[in-house]
Amino acid sequence: MTKAEIRKVESARRKKLSLEEVIHLSEKLLHQFTLLDFRTIHTLHIFLPIEEKNEPDTFMLIRWLAEKHPQIRIIVPKADFTTSLMTHHPYRGEEDLQKNLFNILEPVLDEQYLGKIDMVIVPLLAFDERGYRVGYGKGFYDRFLEGLDALKVGVSLFESVDTIADIHENDQRLDLCLTPCKTIYFT
Repeated sequence: MTKAEIRKVESARRKKLSLEEVIHLSEKLLHQFTLLDFRTIHTLHIFLPIEEKNEPDTFMLIRWLAEKHPQIRIIVPKADFTTSLMTHHPYRGEEDLQKNLFNILEPVLDEQYLGKIDMVIVPLLAFDERGYRVGYGKGFYDRFLEGLDALKVGVSLFESVDTIADIHENDQRLDLCLTPCKTIYFT
């Protein structure tokens, strides 16, 4: 299937989930997340969930990190829809967030983080068996991940699709993907 076809199918599939199902699947993703090795992670970049799109609740991951690995710096993105680029900002807590015009939570403070990032938690609608992903189609994360020397970790509420047919040379592969039932490593 093409990205457009997958995007349509997986968006509809996710939309059918109840809030309780999203919470349950997010809790299972959290369990997979807790099994990762964080010994070499000093800075972690993580997306904030869009509730209306039934995205995984990454606040669960953030709270776990704050409790179990308080030494890890958490960075969150801010999207610029005119350039399709993101800036990166220290996470200061939920009280420092507000929704933009697209209902995406973003930091209020404009302090940017320009340092090294060791791990990126990458949003996706679907991923394939090779580690390629389908997002919302704007390319924000492919631009961000290009040339970035960081562990790229997808989080998916569902298992992989067989193959994304229309991979582009600028599409960035994940290193691994967390699903509610397992962690899949791509080599």
